[in-house]
Amino acid sequence: MRYKNILLIDDDPDDQDIFLSALREISLSVICHTATNGRDAMEKLAGRQIIPELIFLDLNMPVMTGQQFLQNIKNDESLNNIPVIIFSTSSNPLTIEQTKKLGATDFITKPHHFGQLKDILQAIIL
Repeated sequence: MRYKNILLIDDDPDDQDIFLSALREISLSVICHTATNGRDAMEKLAGRQIIPELIFLDLNMPVMTGQQFLQNIKNDESLNNIPVIIFSTSSNPLTIEQTKKLGATDFITKPHHFGQLKDILQAIIL
């Protein structure tokens, strides 16, 4: 298993539930923390409440957007080595290019089918 401790940052509770359900179906040993926006996540990371090995990041969120969070984490020497995968409804090539320039490891457009989500998570995490 590549990752045992991950963080999902997404303001949509339904999307969080679906993500967590898919994750539970592929592995019960992965711990997934959640945050509802970038500021919430930065506070948890800065306070060392969580130290994830991988972050899944939505882009369109209130308080602090995904792009703002990505800039902040990549400018923080104690956190910038954590891989960040953008996990968004967007599939805009310009958005993908911009987030990769900011330091995102990968960009995944949220799939429409639960089975696809499970396959994606399995390929990344296991």
